Amino acid sequence: MNAAAGQTTSLSRREINDLLVLVRFTEVYCAAKHAEQRQPLPADLELPGIADLQRYRFCADCGDFLQYAIERRLRCPLDPKPACKHCQVHCYRAEMREKVREVMRFSGPALIKRGRLDLLWHYFF
Repeated sequence: MNAAAGQTTSLSRREINDLLVLVRFTEVYCAAKHAEQRQPLPADLELPGIADLQRYRFCADCGDFLQYAIERRLRCPLDPKPACKHCQVHCYRAEMREKVREVMRFSGPALIKRGRLDLLWHYFF
């Protein structure tokens, strides 16, 4: 599945950063919560501006979740895109909204404890 299908414009720096935060948070969550063997996302998943996406590893469930989240993020109809937690239009199904909340609640503090203070802004706003 190519999440960028139908996307003809490149991503802004903010969009790239948002997607990378989602990828990193999901990887931290998956590594801590799931014992299954983790693999990279499918090679055909392309995100303009993110060259090293294949270095991140996920179990099958987290990989599926992340592909869903990336696709939804790329298709967001709002411009400028607000933070999802402040958005009036919910692009995610209810169970996926809860999953992203769970991932963010776990991974935000875990990464901050590891010294990723640059993520404080994203975590709180």
